[in-house]
Parts: sequence; C-alpha cells; structure tokens
Amino acid sequence: MPKVLISDKMDPKAAQVFRERGVEVDVITGQTPEELAAIIADYDGLAVRSSTKATPELIEAATNLKVIGRAGIGVDNINIPAASAKGVVVMNTPFGNSITTAEHAIAMMFALARQIPQADSSTQQGKWEKSKFMGVELTGKTLGLIGAGNIGSIVAERALGIRMKVIAYDPFLTPDRAVELGIEKVTLDELLGRADFITLHTPLTDQTRNILSKEALAKTRKGVRIINCARGGLIDEAALKEALESGHVAGAALDVFAEEPAKENPLFGAPNLICTPHLGASTGEAQVNVAVQVAEQMADYLVDGGVTNALNMPSLSAEQAPKLKPYMALATQLGTLIGQLESENIKGISVEVEGAAAELDQKPITAAVLAGLMQAYSQTVNMVNAPFLAKDRGLDVREIRHEREGDYHTLVRVTVSTNDGEKSLAGTLLGNEQARLVEIFGIKMEANLDGNMLYVVNQDEPGFIGRLGSTLGEANVNIGTFHLGRRGNRAGGEAVLLLSVDSAVDEPVLWKVCQLPGVKSVKALRF
Repeated sequence: MPKVLISDKMDPKAAQVFRERGVEVDVITGQTPEELAAIIADYDGLAVRSSTKATPELIEAATNLKVIGRAGIGVDNINIPAASAKGVVVMNTPFGNSITTAEHAIAMMFALARQIPQADSSTQQGKWEKSKFMGVELTGKTLGLIGAGNIGSIVAERALGIRMKVIAYDPFLTPDRAVELGIEKVTLDELLGRADFITLHTPLTDQTRNILSKEALAKTRKGVRIINCARGGLIDEAALKEALESGHVAGAALDVFAEEPAKENPLFGAPNLICTPHLGASTGEAQVNVAVQVAEQMADYLVDGGVTNALNMPSLSAEQAPKLKPYMALATQLGTLIGQLESENIKGISVEVEGAAAELDQKPITAAVLAGLMQAYSQTVNMVNAPFLAKDRGLDVREIRHEREGDYHTLVRVTVSTNDGEKSLAGTLLGNEQARLVEIFGIKMEANLDGNMLYVVNQDEPGFIGRLGSTLGEANVNIGTFHLGRRGNRAGGEAVLLLSVDSAVDEPVLWKVCQLPGVKSVKALRF
C-alpha cells in the first residue's frame, strides 16, 4: 500500500481522500528539516503547502519518494531540478484557488480606487477627512493584465462585468482566446502606455522578473494604479517606491513581496500603498479545494499511474492511463532496444506515431521511449528524469505525428541519429494490448521483446542457424523463441536474428558466437 506524509497544516479532507483511495497517510507537521529527513525514507509521497522546504538534501534522503504534491500554485519551496534528477514527480494545484486569488485582486483594485484602508484608518481615529479621499470610478477605465492565464482570465471576466475595458500582454494568449475572453491582446509597451490600472498574473521566471522595472514604470501613464497578487519579484520595489513618492504612480496594492514574510520592506510607508500578507489564496473554500485536489492527484499517481498538473513530466490522467499504458510499454521496449544496440553512438532521437497512436497524447509515449533509452546510461531512470538525462547528454529529441494509417493500424517508430547515419526500429500493438517489434534497422521482423535475448547480425547462408544452435546448446543456453529477418527479404544477404533465451548469455559464449563464420555482430539484450 502506498504511503504518504502530509508535512504541513492542511484541511483534514486531504487525509480522508488518501484513505478512501487506499493510500496510507500520516499527518506530521512542524518538523525541523533534520527531523523530516530522518523519517522521509518511509514514504512514497510528500504533500506540502509552503512551510516544508523540499531541498536537495531532503530529496536525497527520500529513497522511496515518487511524488511531491503542493497544495497551491507556487513551488518555490520545492527544488524541482533535484526532484527531477531523482525521478520524483512534482505537481501543484493551479486551479484550486484561482477564483479566490482573482477575487482578491479585484478587491485590491476597488480598495485602491477608493482608498478604503486609508479612509477606514482615518475615520476610526475620529477624523472626518471626506475631501482627502477623492477616489476614481472603475467603470470606463482600462485594465491592463500582465498574464491572461487561468487567474488573469477570471480577473478579466470580473472587470468586464463592471464595465472596464481590458487589454492584456501575454505571449501565450492566442488571438482566438482573446476574442473569446472579450479582451484586446497588446504588446507590453502598449499596455504600459494605455492602462489606468495594471494587475499582474504571471509566474516568476527569468523572463518575468522585474517585468515592471524602473524603465517599464517610466513608460506607464501618469496616475496609473498597480496591483500585484501574483508573485513578489515581478516589480522592482525600489523603483515603485520612487514612482509612488513622485506621484507618477497614483497607488499600488501588493499582496506579495520579493522577500516574505515581509516584516520589513523598502515600500512600507510609501504614499497610497495598500499591503496584505499574501492573502490571495486565503479563503476557507480555497484551502479545502487545494487540499482535496492535491490528495486526489497524488492518489491518482500512486494508485493508477495518472499524472495531473505535473511540473516535470507530461500529464497523464487516470482516464488516459489505461489506454496509454500498452503504448508506453511498447515505447519503453523500443527505447531499451535502441539504447542497448546504439548507446555509444546516439546524437539525436525522433519518436513518430501513426494510425491509432497519432490520436493519443504523444508526450507520455516520448517520455517512455527516453526512459527505455536512458537505461543504457543510468541505473536509476524513469519517465520523470529521462528527459532531463537526455538533455544533459545533449540529445536532440523530436516528436513527429502522422495522421495516416500504414501497414499497421497503430505504429510507434524510434529513429536515432548516429555517426553512421539514421537507424530506425518500429513496433505495434496486437489487439491494442501486446507490444510487438515489427521492424529493426530497415528489416521487417516480428518479435516480442522480453527477458534475456540475443541479437545477431550475420551473412545469410545455409547451415548458420544450426551452427548457432549447437554453440548455444553446448553452453547450456536454451532457446525460447527464434525470430529471423533478411534485408530486402533476399537470400544470401544480411540477416538479423533475435533469440529469446532462458538465461543470460555470458561473455565467453558471446565470444564463441562471434567466431562463427559469417557473424558480423552479436549483442546480449535484457528487457
């Protein structure tokens, strides 16, 4: 039975979901890094919020760990490269608190427009400074979204509902999606020059860090108001303070800061500034949603192999998993075969699918090919770390999809680029379940890839099969199945043999086979 540790405070429904799905769960919170490292080896899964730090040291100690789930969006507390290298899936719950975060951004925009926090403080101090707090209407104003993904699109919908005009800068926003949302897609400079309000809804990456820099803030129209409920670090805080003090920026509402907890910050005390302590996801509904979702996602992976909202491997829903499972088995076998035959010589790899395979999500199939291939280079490899290992080796990986159906109703082809040119092999599924090799290096051959096998390339001539059988028999190696293919299907040319054998063939026996007349190459295989 899989076992999961919940190491941060989380709604009790998360543990309930795990137990209902047949996953053993322990809830142990408040551990020091050393205490957590001492017990983590017992668990297949780790469910966290923001307190637990999944450092390289913790991941190294987690010898059985298969998945880390973050109840929330941000994964700054999880070292994804270390997890990927160890083959650990990292997943988050990007949709569980979307509405809550979007509503907080809208609330901050209203508070900023009408100076509600300042007016409240003044009034409760016994002042009646009605003329001091002259606000602005939102109706008819232009809202500029930096990021129009899940949360940004909800903010856009709410803003349109209060009759604002919405423009958005998002490189991933398609024209069709912009029309669907009822917003206008613009460049960043256009947004800066047109927006009355700017709100940010983008992750913190190398491309988005300080996206509102001193130079960017200088391009905004005088009197702009800025809201950030996304990530600290998207705004140059020193530049924002300067813009607030000069009056160029009329106000700012921040829920996130470059360093948190923000008990000290250069912005504190700046005029027309509203701050909240990272409350974007802080509603009862959101806390329940993300806890339940992370438990469901982790249970899907540990029980059924489904992968949802993973950050370091292709997603594979619990519904997709049964259909893709035989394809992934075939892909792994093809990758394992090409890796054992050509591991010293591979510079690039392409994975092609056609027929029924082309109707499926190709990314898990490609990841499975790489998982098989990279076994030639690493003893600890799976679908999570295989793409990273391939990248580290400088392998160029391509995916090709053919809508046509060829000789087989479904086909997966793996082609590697080598110093000797391209080499290709292909496989299909019999009855949509049984993996079957159908081509190897241009030679038609049908074979099951399983257990111990022997690969022999030889000159096709009478008597060779008998001599090979005698050599293996003298070495007490029993042949299970025998598969033969000839290049061009012509006698006297090059032939390929794939034999399944009941035990591994050791080096002395391989040497004897190599000495047989007509043998060009011999390789012992293991699946």
